[in-house]
Amino acid sequence: MKKYIQYPLGLLCILLGFGSCDLDELPQDTGSRTAIFGSASGLELYTNSFYEMLPTPYDGVFMIDDNSDLIARNGVDTRFLPNALSPVTSSGWSWGNLRNINYFIENCENSTVAEKDHYLGLARLFRAYFYFGMVKRFGDVPWIDRTIDVKDEATLYGSRDDRFEVMERVLEDLNYAIEHITTITDPSCTKITKDVARAFKTRVCLYEASFRKYHTQYGQQGTANRWFEEVVKTADEIRGFSLHQGDNAYRNLFLQQSPYASETILAVTLDANLQVFSSRNRRTISPTYGNRPALTRRFINTYLNIDGTPFTNDPSYKTTPFTEEVKGRDLRLQQTIRMGNYHRTENGAPIIAPPNLDQAHTGYQIIKGCYDERFPYDDESRNENAHLIFRYAEILLNKAEALAELGTMTDAEWAATIGALRARAGIQGPTLTQKPTVADPYMIEFYKNKFTDPVLLEVLRERAVELITEGLRPDDLIRWHLGELFADAPMNGMYIPALGEYDLNEDGIMDVCFYRGEKPASATAPVFVDVTSEGVGKRVLSEGNSGEILWNPGQREWSDKKYLYPIPEADKIKNPNLGQNPGWE
Repeated sequence: MKKYIQYPLGLLCILLGFGSCDLDELPQDTGSRTAIFGSASGLELYTNSFYEMLPTPYDGVFMIDDNSDLIARNGVDTRFLPNALSPVTSSGWSWGNLRNINYFIENCENSTVAEKDHYLGLARLFRAYFYFGMVKRFGDVPWIDRTIDVKDEATLYGSRDDRFEVMERVLEDLNYAIEHITTITDPSCTKITKDVARAFKTRVCLYEASFRKYHTQYGQQGTANRWFEEVVKTADEIRGFSLHQGDNAYRNLFLQQSPYASETILAVTLDANLQVFSSRNRRTISPTYGNRPALTRRFINTYLNIDGTPFTNDPSYKTTPFTEEVKGRDLRLQQTIRMGNYHRTENGAPIIAPPNLDQAHTGYQIIKGCYDERFPYDDESRNENAHLIFRYAEILLNKAEALAELGTMTDAEWAATIGALRARAGIQGPTLTQKPTVADPYMIEFYKNKFTDPVLLEVLRERAVELITEGLRPDDLIRWHLGELFADAPMNGMYIPALGEYDLNEDGIMDVCFYRGEKPASATAPVFVDVTSEGVGKRVLSEGNSGEILWNPGQREWSDKKYLYPIPEADKIKNPNLGQNPGWE
């Protein structure tokens, strides 16, 4: 899945011709069709161009969850700022990738190459990938499965197709891809295989099933179970993968330049020799660059104790300070944020590195996917660790959620999915082998009383913990019809018993000083946090001189029209028949 694929001259001309065209332009066939569609090597090189649709190596998927209920960040995304998103500011109504895919499909279908069905499978997988993104963003979209002639005004200026009908076509494309892609395994985890198509299908079907069930205004609740059943059936077809094991296994998954093939199904890899990097350290840790993301205490509270019991069962959990609340917890916690035993390398020497509240607004500073060396990674975009797009843990979670929704979860299925993930995280007790029978009140409140089934709530707990910073959380909130959490979830942090200095990693050295008014002259901590006044970009304590840290990124707003983006005004002017999404008229 390299971003430096070399294309033959004829193909490159075609791709460049597609790059800037609109729906009313013909593909520019400036290369030799025979050279491209007359050999397996030509088909392979063409389909390599589709990989450019995957997340870019610079940003990857790690920034997507910054716009969710689980992460406090600098500023507020346009989608959630009051009066910022509109048809004038909306974007994404772009069809160049689809044109590229359809052009290939049309010509490949007429090819005499014996392996053509495999490459058609790849193309239809990426068409499903394209349309899944468009449906999530805009809802109803025109379904186009061919290249368009400039004289075809009925299509060029036609209306949008129903999003539920489009998703049926997406499912057809996914099934075709699974049936016809012939690549079974790829040790590099960078090529599209049968199991990549299956993994993507489980993600698509879970999204669609939940959307149909919880967005009741469409009246599609009765069709949801068929999609949940597709998740379970397809997940069972994915074999040969397992959860990576070993010390620090969870965190190590995200630090490899060459991903672990035992768990990774698809990744985008990077290469310093070709100057292909990502900005993960810089965007996560730098105090002056990026969103400065940090986890919220509301989310940290959902990590189980190591014995499998909820942390929030302790009646004093709300006033437990950082040094105590992180002890005896799910091992993924210490592999996701800085805790007392965390070390880094700076200027070539290892140092103890407690949470830095100059870099993390809430104090829960993310280390997942970040190198433990400051130079050059924090100050430059030099990360080489692969971006994991699909991994086996997600398949287990997708299956578990579908089983919970169908009401067919058994203890055996629980042990093979949720239990297996918790066992890797060091959790012990009956939670590994027995599905829950009592709902956790904290989780019921966490999801605004929308879910009360104990099995489903525990699956959702596990999904958030296991997949944090992997780019799936915003889609989860959308499909569950819980968009209000984008605006309502508190951006809260560590509990601070009183103003003054704190040793966050218990090494005898003060790490941070909280004060109001004048900075204490006697304080020795390197980081000072003024909690005097409220306002955008400020932190206060919830009880004035004590309490949880409350971070204010700016005003956030949610309304149900934001489940879909508006059709961009410029595109609507070109084709008034597109109409507009509800609430954006």
